[in-house]
Amino acid sequence: MYTYIGYAIIIFILVRLSGRHKVVYHQKELLSVTLIVPCFNEGKALEEKIKNTFDLEYPKELLQLIFVCDGSSDGSEQIPMKYDQILTLFSPERKGKLAAMKRAVSYSEGDILVFCDGNTVLNKEALLNIVQPYADNRVGAVTGEKYILSDPEDSASSVGEGMYWKYESFLKKYDSFFYTVVGGAGELMSYRKTLFEFLPDNTILDDFMLTMKIAEKGYLVKYVPEARASEYASSNVEEETKRKIRIAAGGWQSISRLPKAINPFHDWKLTFQYISHRVLRWTVTPFLMILVFVLNHLLPLENPLFLTLLIGQYLFYFLSFLGYLLQNRSVPIPGFFLPFYLNVMNYSAIRGLFRWLSNSQAVTWERAKRANED
Repeated sequence: MYTYIGYAIIIFILVRLSGRHKVVYHQKELLSVTLIVPCFNEGKALEEKIKNTFDLEYPKELLQLIFVCDGSSDGSEQIPMKYDQILTLFSPERKGKLAAMKRAVSYSEGDILVFCDGNTVLNKEALLNIVQPYADNRVGAVTGEKYILSDPEDSASSVGEGMYWKYESFLKKYDSFFYTVVGGAGELMSYRKTLFEFLPDNTILDDFMLTMKIAEKGYLVKYVPEARASEYASSNVEEETKRKIRIAAGGWQSISRLPKAINPFHDWKLTFQYISHRVLRWTVTPFLMILVFVLNHLLPLENPLFLTLLIGQYLFYFLSFLGYLLQNRSVPIPGFFLPFYLNVMNYSAIRGLFRWLSNSQAVTWERAKRANED
């Protein structure tokens, strides 16, 4: 209850009581920006990404564009090469997204590094908005909003992922108000170049680790929902599960590599947010869901509270099973697929643990098929 509901309520109350839910940044002058787009086999869709990039509102003299197409084998690396405004980096060797990002940083000239995925669409004001918090010298990184393009009549994957990211966006907003965001979305992420850390190439969750390393150094990570990266959800639950298992494996790896973040004597606010928002969700909670269900049967069920909790759990898993049966159909009932999606997340977290323990999670991974690619 604390992991999924309690923390959200507590952080909301703390922010409202403190009156820090309205923040205005006063940027004296715009900073120079290098926009880096790591691409892998994006195909003809890369033309749309380039058009979207050219439509962004930011002074051209302050904006450098770098597209990294390392490892692409579909010829899409030729597309950005046609444009003089873009510095295109290509190597036939595929080393993973983080290696491509680090290579691009060595060519960057901007004070602020902005990364976005090749399959996302940014709103025109994204760059103007994402640089605003850097007016505060304590801010080391800023993340934008990941927005899932979905329809209420979509299947379980689209509806579930869309609802999940609305929940995540709420948490990120109030995490940012309270103190710092604990991990940004790689779909639209930015860093002060001076703070960008060259992590090991075998890092699974590059976006999460980069932001957390900055937070461990005492800098703040802020969230700006006015900078939006839109993309379609995974085409089906199998594709989404593949992605979630990778994220969970990366979560376990990250926990092992962030000793300061989990140490309350280093920064208690960071630890409070990190454990509440991330660690519990990735580690103990998926196992406790199973344990609570089993142990509830051993409690005295003549007690109305214990009986109600057990009935509630049976109802939850029954709705999850219905969601499994109807996962590829549209069900116009708000929240219908949420129990199923939550169980897919927990299943993926458990699978991710074993993937990490066996060291079998590749850094280079196949991109999930999106709903608009069906």
